[in-house]
Amino acid sequence: MTSLMRRFLRDESGSTAIEYGLIAALIAVAMAGAMTTLSGKLTAVFAKLASAAPVD
Repeated sequence: MTSLMRRFLRDESGSTAIEYGLIAALIAVAMAGAMTTLSGKLTAVFAKLASAAPVD
């Protein structure tokens, strides 16, 4: 039983997957923050373009 427990504690095969998952989550949070920040400015640019465009 103790050898099974020692083997379990030394096993690090799932660590890499967890690290990659955390990195992906961090990137997703950064992208969401950037999109939230830029959305107001982008809306203003498109509104200005729409008002300046000639109407046919």
